[in-house]
Formats: sequence, C-alpha cells, structure tokens
Amino acid sequence: MVGRLDGKVAVITGAGSGMGRASAVLFAREGAKVVCADRSGEEEVTAKLIGDDAVAVHVDISVESDVEQMIATAEGHFSKLDVLFNNAGFGGPIMPLHEQTMENWDVVLGTNLKGVFFGMKYGIQAMLRNGGGSIVTTASAAGLIGWKGHSIYGAAKAGAIQLSKAAAMDYAELGIRCNVICPGMFWTGLVKGARDSGTAGQQPPSEAYPPPKNVPMNRWGLASEIANTALFLASDESSFITGVALPVDGGFVCP
Repeated sequence: MVGRLDGKVAVITGAGSGMGRASAVLFAREGAKVVCADRSGEEEVTAKLIGDDAVAVHVDISVESDVEQMIATAEGHFSKLDVLFNNAGFGGPIMPLHEQTMENWDVVLGTNLKGVFFGMKYGIQAMLRNGGGSIVTTASAAGLIGWKGHSIYGAAKAGAIQLSKAAAMDYAELGIRCNVICPGMFWTGLVKGARDSGTAGQQPPSEAYPPPKNVPMNRWGLASEIANTALFLASDESSFITGVALPVDGGFVCP
C-alpha cells in the first residue's frame, strides 16, 4: 500500500534515530510532509534522507517554547498539522526507587511526560485550527506493568498513557484522536549491545545477543515495527480508534 498519508503533515519527535527515524522515512514514503524534530542534531540527517518533503527542527521537548515553535514550524512550512507522533523519550537511570534522585525524577518526567503534555497542548491547538488530526504517543510496556529498576520511567509512561486517554475523551467529538503505542523489548540504539555492534534496526545474532527470555515471540522488536504501528494509528485506516494503549511487545505483557 502507498499513499496512506497523502496530503497530511506530520510532526515526529525523536526523529533523529531509531523508531523516530524509521517512522519519519515511512510516513514520507506514504505521502506525508514531515517535520523531523530532535535535540541530537541527527534530525538534519533524517530530513536529508527524506528530501524536499521534510524539514528538520532542533527541539528539546521538555522546553515549552521549543515545542510551541516546533508546531509553528509545521504550520508555517506546510500550512497545517494533521499528525503528531510524540515519540521522543528515554529510560533514565535503572536502580531501586529509594536510590533515585530528584534530579532523575525531573529529567525523566521532563521528557517522557512533560514533553508529551507540551506536544499535545500545542498540537491540539493546531489540529483544532485544521479541523482534526491524529496524535500518537510512544509510551512503554513499563507504563502497563512493573519493571524492576524503572520506577520513575514507569510512572512517566503510565502518566503519558492516562494523559492520552483523557485527551481522547476531551476531543473525540472534535475530530482529534489520541492513541498510545507501548513498546516492549526493542533492538534500537538505546540498547548498548545494538550501539556497540552496529546492528540496531536488524535482528542481532542470537548467539551474541539472545532474545529476552520473557518475550513469548522469542525475539527483539525492531524500529520498523513501531513505525508500521504508528503509521496505522496516524492514518485514516484507524479512524474509529481513540483512547487505546496498544502493546507492541511480542506478547511481553500478555502472560
């Protein structure tokens, strides 16, 4: 299938690598104009991969003025906003709760929850001007179940899920859909083994990097699989779906 996002304008945060880059390239291939947002500088690389249908924006999503400008860029450069993929995020320090610090709390929630709030706040304003749209947010399986050592991260991702569900109810009659993707174990650049081996984006050799034992499908997830899920939720194919937190995890949260 091609053209599933024809005529649509999308903003993707965390577009400089991994799931965000895979999504930006796929969205453009399906007909979207894409604002590639990131704070790494790699957003420029992603935009160049796409070409004239993309523009890069340097954004720290924990800073409200950055996010407001990101949405303004979409409207200024492409005249509107149809899709917001709140994808940027990171895990933060892994440790027992009593060892976590206030600094860890502020940094992890600043990106994973406050950044999602800012994106939705300004994205919704733009979508109301445009008559509707689709907001997709990357949360985590850690927002659905407990993960050892991930208390702050899990709290942030659970908050992003509930933020999206409440927004889905607020704007259901106004043509704005809000859905969440909850990834499980993914072989992206956030995993040290993927960085070190240069195998991010492809299944690693199982003898060197065995699949996680608690994933029923017995393999790592790939960035392309999140991109395909985001495409479905962004497109009109999911036009009667809102308020959903969808695990994409090989069955990890199922047992």
